[in-house]
Amino acid sequence: MNHVMITGGGSGLGLGMARRYLKRGISVSVLDLLVSNESQNLLTQAANEGGSHWSFFEMDITDDVAVAKAVTLAVQKFGNPNLAINSAGVAINKTLADMKPAEFRKVIDINLNGSLHFASAVMPHMARGSRLALVASLAGFTSNYGYCAYGASKFGVVGLATTLRYEYEPLGVRLSCICPPEVHTPLVDKERLDGNPIARELKKTAGCMDPDDACDQIVAALDAGKWMIIPSFLGKATGFVARHMPGLFNGYIQMMVKKLMKQYPIRSPG
Repeated sequence: MNHVMITGGGSGLGLGMARRYLKRGISVSVLDLLVSNESQNLLTQAANEGGSHWSFFEMDITDDVAVAKAVTLAVQKFGNPNLAINSAGVAINKTLADMKPAEFRKVIDINLNGSLHFASAVMPHMARGSRLALVASLAGFTSNYGYCAYGASKFGVVGLATTLRYEYEPLGVRLSCICPPEVHTPLVDKERLDGNPIARELKKTAGCMDPDDACDQIVAALDAGKWMIIPSFLGKATGFVARHMPGLFNGYIQMMVKKLMKQYPIRSPG
């Protein structure tokens, strides 16, 4: 492997994965809105440690033209990617009653449409034996209270990755769908400040991962060529029950929501 391309590589899981590949001596393209000085220093430190190189290509994941341009420039710089990861994402934790339509569209546009934009732009540059990985979420199987936008977008990413698997694996390009539980990243910190308290309590079901542990497990699973990547035992168990015992899972969540509603009263519909 000589080139890994990562959207959202300026922070969170994307940054963590980028650093790991750089330490291996692999060139990394970071596609993002911006890369802070702190993140630049971390990336450069990792590159120096591995004797590798990285470059930043500015793009807005909601702009398909900008994404295509950034991908083209990255390919011109480092060649076709052996691994392309879409890690750009956003979360808005609000109930349907509290969410504005524009907020819903924003989440869909970044998480789901952004995944499509990246896949559409990078697939023409993927040779046989390469891999495309889309970061979804455990919420792509379970959703959560107050996750009407985020849950819908991540269910969509799982569906998109599944469809692309049918279309491209026969051509030799492998797919991975990454579905972590909550990971302690800046995105989660913001969500905890602004998010719904019932959702916050329910997310304890699958636990919150340390970002280094999450990145280590995700990169190891990508190395192994895994299709569905759910890091952590608790995450895997939660995903298994949600997918294979949906009635049991729904009953448990409904019971917990009713209990939490007494602790965090909400207004009734109508």
